[in-house]
Amino acid sequence: MTRYLAARVAGLILVLVGVASISFVLAHAAPGDPAELFFERANGRPPSEAQVVALRRQMGLDRPLLVQYVSWVRGAAGGDLGRSWATGQSVSRALVGSMAPTLALAIAALILALSIGGPLGIVAAYRPGSLVDRVSRGLAVTGTSIPSFVIGYLLIFVFAVKLRLLPVFGSGSPQHVILPAVTLALGTSGMYARLVRTTVMTALDEEYVRAAFARGLTPRAVLIRHALPNALMPLLTVSAISLSHLLGGAVIVEWVFSRPGLGRLAIDAIHARDYPLVQGVVLLGGAIFASINLIVDLAYFRIDPRVRLRTGRDAS
Repeated sequence: MTRYLAARVAGLILVLVGVASISFVLAHAAPGDPAELFFERANGRPPSEAQVVALRRQMGLDRPLLVQYVSWVRGAAGGDLGRSWATGQSVSRALVGSMAPTLALAIAALILALSIGGPLGIVAAYRPGSLVDRVSRGLAVTGTSIPSFVIGYLLIFVFAVKLRLLPVFGSGSPQHVILPAVTLALGTSGMYARLVRTTVMTALDEEYVRAAFARGLTPRAVLIRHALPNALMPLLTVSAISLSHLLGGAVIVEWVFSRPGLGRLAIDAIHARDYPLVQGVVLLGGAIFASINLIVDLAYFRIDPRVRLRTGRDAS
């Protein structure tokens, strides 16, 4: 277990170094002078050459690019991501303040998608061709075909404008999360339904399941004790990856519903050419994605004995 964990942690560190490097290079490769653009937005007039030079020195842009990179990576390794050029606020504090609403939205959407897709997939596997099976197929096609912002506007029109049941913009109450979470969850729930249907049907054809039926176990007992534990293993991986995708999809949904979060923070930082904040958002996204995959690997190690056996053979 120790060697397995060490290998996964080392891989996570390499991923974070790669994400940090790519985000730094892409941010600094963007056209335009951040100092000049910042001065124009703040004062409404083009700056003089002396003012641009002074502002570049203040931002640290007058130093060689490699020196800037090493300084930023060194600070990031110690938890210091610098300060926002636009607001002067600590980037770490800005990220912490914006992460909670986005995580709450993504987790709510994930729970909702699992709650819809999981039962639909199980019933569809037991009754192929039934009404539930057709509904799950339709949900999967609809959710993946329609962009999230279109679904969001449709939900706003029906539940906020016509029925006046739910609030549209902002945050502050559980009701504000419902429409954005449903917008994110619809496409994912259809995918979960199809995945669960396929894996459960495959598990029901395995010899150990037929042997359980031959021993006289009820269909419910066979499903819960034998089929589901193996059939839902792929769902664990897909759910973790989906959480990362939901966090990315929250950028558009937060904009549609005017919610605070990492999405709006990232868009504002890009418009302002706020390099420290852009790099911080990208690095945080990479850290979340890599951490989720690490947790999934460890969960596989604990749940699936085949992983432990294979790891033990590799270690030996």
